Amino acid sequence: MRVSHETIYRSLFVQARGVLKKELLRHLRSKRIMRKSKLARAEAQVRGRIAEALTIRQRPAEAEDRAVPGHWEGDLLCGTNGSQIVTLVERQSRFAMLIKIPNREADTVAAALSRHIRKLPASLKRSLTWDRGLEMAKHPQFTVATNVKVYFCDPQSPWQRGSNENTNGLLRQYFPKGTDLSKHSQAELNRIALRLNQRPRETLGFETPAAKLRASVASIP
Repeated sequence: MRVSHETIYRSLFVQARGVLKKELLRHLRSKRIMRKSKLARAEAQVRGRIAEALTIRQRPAEAEDRAVPGHWEGDLLCGTNGSQIVTLVERQSRFAMLIKIPNREADTVAAALSRHIRKLPASLKRSLTWDRGLEMAKHPQFTVATNVKVYFCDPQSPWQRGSNENTNGLLRQYFPKGTDLSKHSQAELNRIALRLNQRPRETLGFETPAAKLRASVASIP
């Protein structure tokens, strides 16, 4: 018999009957009293079909095994009053970039992503993986502008871009839920990204994302 990890999480929260909140809540990064499964959160969002979408199964093998730098995962980190920022994470190094956007319209997101990706060296422009959010409906325009193909996760499968999901969790320390993200300038977002990129990560052998990315780029002929 197998028990889903979501079942275990829910059991801990429900059986605690308030004890979790009193004794353990201060140890949780998200500070949530009750857990909602990723599936439930995904189903709560309205999703549509994205035309001409390439699936994650069509993504190059080098992206899957993190063999070379330049493969990115992206998402929107959302706040109150319809505010959001774009979060990008490089798969091999976990290097993060944050992009200020005024809204989540597809044209806006494609243009903002294009401006930032075009600034990268060619060795760091290989692919972008996104979920099924309609903010990426204009992905063909982004690809034309950057020559970077976009690959989409399976429906209700945010774990397929796990590096971005984990980074978004870390970013909640700087952008707590219930705050207006539009108040942060691009300069502020750059400073927060710098702090995160200079933070040693266990998954990198306690190297920093910034150091890992520099070493990876330097090793490319």
